[in-house]
Amino acid sequence: MASTHKDLDHADIREGVRALCAKFPGEYWRALDRERAYPSDFVRALTEAGYLAALIPEQYGGSGLPISAAAAILEEIHASGCNSAACHAQMYIMGTILRHGSDAQKERYLPKIASGELRLQAFGVTEPTSGTDTLSLRTTARREGNDHYVVNGQKIWTSRAQYSDLMLLLARTTPREEVQKRTDGLSVFLVDMRLAEGTSMTITPIRTMMNHATTQIFFDDLRVPAENLIGEEGKGFRYILSGMNAERILIAAEAVGDAKWFIDKAAGYAKDRVLFGRPIGQNQGVQFPIARAYAQMRAAELMVHDAATKFEAGGEIGPEANMAKLVAADAAWFAADTCVQTHGGFGFAEEYDVERKFRESRLFQVAPISTNMILSYIAEHVLGLPRSY
Repeated sequence: MASTHKDLDHADIREGVRALCAKFPGEYWRALDRERAYPSDFVRALTEAGYLAALIPEQYGGSGLPISAAAAILEEIHASGCNSAACHAQMYIMGTILRHGSDAQKERYLPKIASGELRLQAFGVTEPTSGTDTLSLRTTARREGNDHYVVNGQKIWTSRAQYSDLMLLLARTTPREEVQKRTDGLSVFLVDMRLAEGTSMTITPIRTMMNHATTQIFFDDLRVPAENLIGEEGKGFRYILSGMNAERILIAAEAVGDAKWFIDKAAGYAKDRVLFGRPIGQNQGVQFPIARAYAQMRAAELMVHDAATKFEAGGEIGPEANMAKLVAADAAWFAADTCVQTHGGFGFAEEYDVERKFRESRLFQVAPISTNMILSYIAEHVLGLPRSY
């Protein structure tokens, strides 16, 4: 693909990621996809190379890189035909500990997360009855004495729970009817799942259309040490929100990477596939969608770059982070659809990897935040329209 200004940023990192991903070709991912298996070797390679510790400060054993570098890592993973969903949460979940955790918590956990000794992959927020209405979650954490909380409830779509040592858990510590602000009364805990699974915590895998290692989790009198409370009790919702802008920028970078992969794949096939005595790429009906996909990808790429730059400068970037996620998800999905259409019947054949990536890219329209929620945010907070929910 033609070089862009974005490729000039963090070029060494991008080259290193591409080299690592070359060791995990389509055959590797196809085999995992058939069995819905976890890419342990790939995650281990990323960990050993230090990529998953990119945003952890050097004093805790990480690289201390800016978010634009983390975005470059994830984009290149996806542009190489791989998938970072098995481990990307480790790059941004730790931000809650870094920003709101105590010094003791940072010293205890961040170095081990950076080295890979501990995996912090699971994020327990969404519940079956509340979905994206996080303030209506029902999982409770009741304080008992001075030394622990007791957690009861259920989470769903908690991905990577079976492959994570630690989970960041959002639970209600004060009944909703007793709080003055609707955003109060929720708290964040760092749960050591190694001590709980099979006793007070049950993890049930959910088989989905893509290999995403997602689960539902049931908590039955789970005891969590009081020292594992992150920040102040009742302030957890704002702690979670503070990390969502980073998450959206990084997920948007993944979507841009997917769009690049689809465009390269479609353009290459259109040049080589000959029908009626000419390459199909000579036909404008094939050319135009690929060209439009490229233009959309570039626009999304610039939006992600802008959001990352403003994030690094500090300040409020809610609109930029949300819009970057929106346009990148749309760019990835259009490129995916175009790639399938370009390949015709071969687009559905497993060996081309298009159908696998097609399924994976569809997720960006729904998670980690649905496009409808982003549009509502833009309508209210950018355009000043009445709140819709």
